[in-house]
Amino acid sequence: MTSQDALGRVLVIIPTYNESQNIESITNRLRRSVPDADILIADDNSPDGTGDLADRLAAEDNHIKVMHRKGKEGLGAAYLAGFHWGLDNGYGVLVQHDADGSHQPEELPRLLQALADGADMAKGSRWVKGGSVVNWPKSRVFISKGGSLWTRMWLGIPVKDATGGFNAYKADTLRGISLDEVASAGYCFQIDLVWRTLKNGFKVVEVPIEFVEREFGDSKMSKNIVVEALIRTTLWGIEYRLGQLTGGVRRAIGHKKKA
Repeated sequence: MTSQDALGRVLVIIPTYNESQNIESITNRLRRSVPDADILIADDNSPDGTGDLADRLAAEDNHIKVMHRKGKEGLGAAYLAGFHWGLDNGYGVLVQHDADGSHQPEELPRLLQALADGADMAKGSRWVKGGSVVNWPKSRVFISKGGSLWTRMWLGIPVKDATGGFNAYKADTLRGISLDEVASAGYCFQIDLVWRTLKNGFKVVEVPIEFVEREFGDSKMSKNIVVEALIRTTLWGIEYRLGQLTGGVRRAIGHKKKA
C-alpha cells in the first residue's frame, strides 16, 4: 500500500455552468492522471447541455458521478454541496478542480502526495517558487497577486496564493472548519476556506502549479466578485485585528493584577 492509498477514496469535485466544450476533455485527463479517483460533476442546470453530457459520461464510467442543481448559484455553493455529498459518502480526500482546463489534472498527484506527507490541505499555488500562469494579461496577474497580498496583510496568514481554487483536503479537515458557515461567493469562498483551515490548527502546504487560461468558454470571474472579496476580507481583517488588540489588553491587565 502506497502513502497515497492510506488517504482513502478520492473525490474530485468539478462545478460546471456552460462547460460542454471542456467537461469531456477534463474528465478524460483526470481519469488518466488519478485512475482510482471518483469525479463528481456538480452542474448548475447549464443551458448548453453540460448536464446531459455529464450524464452520458457517467453512464459510460462508474467513476463519474453527477449532481444536478436547480440553477446558477455560484462556484462556492456548488463546491459546498459537493463537499457535503463527498463526506456523506465516505471519501477520505476531497478536491476542488475547475472544468475549464485551468487546473491541470496531471498535477493532482503532487497535491495528493502533499496530503500523504502530512498536510491537511494541499493548495495548488501560482505564486510560490515553481508556480506560474500561462496566457494571463498583466492586469489579471496584478489582481490575483494583489488579492493574496491584501489577504495576508489583513488576516495574517502565510499563504501566498490565498485566492487559488485548485485545492485538496483531507475529510477531517473539512469536518473541522464549520462548512455551513463558509462564505460561498467568488474569491471570498477560497479565502474563507484557507483561513478557517489555518485558524482551526490544520496544516496547509502550497504546491507549485502551472495555471493555464481557459481555451474554450467564458470566465466566470467578474469585477463585482473581486470587489466583494476585498470588502469582505477587509471586514474579516478588522474583526481579527480588533480581537488581537482586545486579547492583548486583557493579558496586560491580567499581568498587572498578578503583579
